[in-house]
Amino acid sequence: MEAKYDETSIDVLEGLQPVRLRPSMYIGNVDVAGLHHLVYEVVDNSIDEAMAGYCKNITVTIHPDESVSVEDDGRGIPVGIHKTEKIPAVEVVLTKLHAGGKFDNDSYKVSGGLHGVGVSVVNALSVILEVEVYKDQKVYYQTYERGLKTSELAVVGKTKKIGTKIHFTPDPEIFNRVEFSYEILVRRIRELAFLNKGIRIILQDERSDEKNEFMYRGGIVSFVEYINKRHAAIHKPIFIEGEKADVQIEVAIQYNDTFKEKIFSFANNINTVEGGFHLIGFKAGLTRTLNQYLSNGNLPKNLLSKISGDDVREGIAAIISVRIINPQFEGQTKTKLGNSEVKGLVESLINEKLSIFLEENPNIAK
Repeated sequence: MEAKYDETSIDVLEGLQPVRLRPSMYIGNVDVAGLHHLVYEVVDNSIDEAMAGYCKNITVTIHPDESVSVEDDGRGIPVGIHKTEKIPAVEVVLTKLHAGGKFDNDSYKVSGGLHGVGVSVVNALSVILEVEVYKDQKVYYQTYERGLKTSELAVVGKTKKIGTKIHFTPDPEIFNRVEFSYEILVRRIRELAFLNKGIRIILQDERSDEKNEFMYRGGIVSFVEYINKRHAAIHKPIFIEGEKADVQIEVAIQYNDTFKEKIFSFANNINTVEGGFHLIGFKAGLTRTLNQYLSNGNLPKNLLSKISGDDVREGIAAIISVRIINPQFEGQTKTKLGNSEVKGLVESLINEKLSIFLEENPNIAK
């Protein structure tokens, strides 16, 4: 018998139902990585506020019942009635996929978040989610269960604070195991603190009383020193930054006494493990600049020919971080930057700034 295919066969999935049906499409998997991805999605929202200049402190707490809360001192998710949805804006952010300030370039010029799926996905995959918004000297509060609201947004108190707090309990019906790893969260939160200089991020674990506070005024310069802490660094870190064609570029380089190459690349705070055009541009720019410097009569006597990229990168520790308005992530794990225009921008910035640095610091250059 032939299967019927007409208008009745077309399902329209309402609201957050598709997320609960196919969670892996939104968070990668329902294992350890996917579970921790929930925390990153909420933290990314706070980081977006920080990148826009409105948030200085973020606190992430793992509670004894394996629920997590993330509080920031940003502007607070808007609570006014949304013009088209006719419900409070905070409810739109928590119940509609791809809602929020990320998709119009006005609110956030650049935002993090790998899938950019936002906190609505966290809401969909949580047994319970509570949101508190501190705004206009009021505390606004609302609750959800598995993505559906269980109360209306209401004012429940007064406050002098501003910001947002989201408290969620991941759904054991979705995840293979609901148990957070402090180590996994520490790694990512430390990384975010390095990449966003001056932001204080506190991670605390009420299950074990562990607590760490991360804040790096040096940003990625501190990051490169951290990578090199077990090696003897040959010079102080070289820091290069600039903006070209709306792409913000930051690079920190420090050579050590090993032969290993340690280069980490990031795009909009995402660790681009598979590399991409920013990394290609960095490598090309570095090799080109050093060869140019050598060909200008700075060649040691024992070096008569050009040096290869591999030679140039021997003993290097480097961080490349770019912020880009519409990043294209590719590859198996969506961790490869596919914006081809970035290659030339990074390469020319390295060439320009590193050449000046080498001319001004001949001792380090040698």
